Amino acid sequence: MLQLSWAGLRDRWTSFAGAVLTVCLGVALVQSSLLLLLASATADAPAGSGPVAQVRFEEARVVAVTVLAVTLALAAFLAVFVIASTFAFTVDQRRRDLALLRLVGAGRRQVVRLLLGEALLLGVLGSLAGSALGTGVVRVQTWLMVRVGLLPAGAGARWHAWVLPACVGVGTALALAGVFLAARRAARVRPLEALDAEEEPARVMTRGRWTTGVLLGAGAVVLLALSPLGGPAGGRAMAVCVSLLAALALAVLAPVAVPALAGALVPRGGVLGDLARANLRDEVRRSASTAAPLIVLVGLLLGQSGAAWSYTEAAVAQLRSTTAADLVVESTADADGALAQRLSAVPGVGSASSEVELPAALTTGSGETAFTGIRRVLVVDPGAYERAHPTSGSLQALRGAAVAAGPGALESSTGDRVGVRVGQVDLGPLPVVAAVPQAVGGGPALLLPAGLLPAELLQGSAVRTFVQLQGGSDRRQVAAALTAAGGRGARVSDVQDWLARSAQQAGSSDTSILVVVMGLGASYALIGVVNAGVVATAARRREFATARASGLTRRQVVGSAVLETWAVSGAGLLLGALAAAGTLAAVLIATASATGTASIDLPWPLVAAVVTGAFAVTGATSAWTAWSATRTAPVQLLRARE
Repeated sequence: MLQLSWAGLRDRWTSFAGAVLTVCLGVALVQSSLLLLLASATADAPAGSGPVAQVRFEEARVVAVTVLAVTLALAAFLAVFVIASTFAFTVDQRRRDLALLRLVGAGRRQVVRLLLGEALLLGVLGSLAGSALGTGVVRVQTWLMVRVGLLPAGAGARWHAWVLPACVGVGTALALAGVFLAARRAARVRPLEALDAEEEPARVMTRGRWTTGVLLGAGAVVLLALSPLGGPAGGRAMAVCVSLLAALALAVLAPVAVPALAGALVPRGGVLGDLARANLRDEVRRSASTAAPLIVLVGLLLGQSGAAWSYTEAAVAQLRSTTAADLVVESTADADGALAQRLSAVPGVGSASSEVELPAALTTGSGETAFTGIRRVLVVDPGAYERAHPTSGSLQALRGAAVAAGPGALESSTGDRVGVRVGQVDLGPLPVVAAVPQAVGGGPALLLPAGLLPAELLQGSAVRTFVQLQGGSDRRQVAAALTAAGGRGARVSDVQDWLARSAQQAGSSDTSILVVVMGLGASYALIGVVNAGVVATAARRREFATARASGLTRRQVVGSAVLETWAVSGAGLLLGALAAAGTLAAVLIATASATGTASIDLPWPLVAAVVTGAFAVTGATSAWTAWSATRTAPVQLLRARE
């Protein structure tokens, strides 16, 4: 059976070239992410780093490992999705050949083994090519992560001997997983019905497909409804998953939604428009296979980016409404720990709240359930913090060897005990005696009272001080005095300017992570869109020849194909935007529940780039493949059956 699979693969290599390419690129991205993940997980802090610097390095390492793990999972998911979409369409085009095999005595299991054998060969070939390509992809991914600050300069991945067989195994598994459902469906072909020239195409929307689409859509609706109940952190996690489930649901239901929507987008009147609408109506699977990767791409990209931008906007708005200050002083902690006193003593200053944010190893639970993770802690003066953040509640109990649950606390609440270690200073298990409200933008997990950590440990750390002015004070004079009192490198800003700069920095950080996680994955999904378009158009040579024999010119045939592709692309973009709208709706509900004000902020440049790029890429692909498919004279194609 494997020899028969190889013969079929050799005879139809043009149809399978796209599948090999998707496996190749999927394996390259998986290999690159895996190598960088191993390098990040085993990296050590630079020699000579101080205790706090080592913890900061560990914190950055955890972020890098998390981002790479998500990228790895996304690459595997997209690979299975794109391969499955490609194989489903390719197998459907071969129904007549498979029916002939059934007619001469092949059983259903033999048909399944034939197609799985082809997938096995494709997986091995694509994996070997992808492993070679991965050496270049890892350089690009490393450069990208260093550029956005997720890896230190000079970071690199080291090759491991077991990576090659692992990647071949992964690529083969991805190919087999992608073709399995298509193979089972092909095995149910009835030979005599499939060979009947008048027989209608196979039913695309099976009972299993309807069930899967409805369940995924129901899951998206449930997450949308539950998002306001999850709190600031849980609501965000639910919101970003809405677009994932919705995009998958719409991709599964694409044979129903895409042709109808695409047909409505084709202009009325004219031969080309009528021909495009007829093709959309008759070739349901072709339209769905072309639009499905675009639905997932747009749904994930716009949904995730919209959620990131919107939550950043909500976090800044919440911080603006809960912060009582006129100026913000950014400086560094000194050895004597007297910075707060010096700033408070400046004439015209009513109050000053100095805050030092540090990474720390926090241990929650005990015994077998104990867990230690790197989180942020904030060293504050409790009374000053209350004045600078009036909605924080009472922190009178925050004295001595005790901590308070911070705005980013997820695992701790009042009454718990948390182990705290900052650098080499181990404070042991400390009681949580108070809690401030959780913030939409997260933040430090714990608040530590000033004096709990030695001043020399804080030396050189960044300090932000919220300053309230006395009535009638000259803002410029006070700002100049604060700059002098803050020491070398001190920067004094109006609180509104500081909030705007913080929003820009937070948005830049979110953008960096989004670029790494979604950038390469989105490029891969876009290649899947191109691949589906190439496979769909390249198989239409006989159809194009019939149209030309009926009186259409070559340019008209190509124009009709481009019009049809653009209509399908428009439908895919609209359905992907609908999936992203689910996440944005969840964000609106969740932010309104958490802050009292609904926040939304869309990355319009990204939206414009996605729309323009989708039409440009799919249009160019369709025009090129249609022009190539019509190169042969119509009479030569119609004279012999393909």
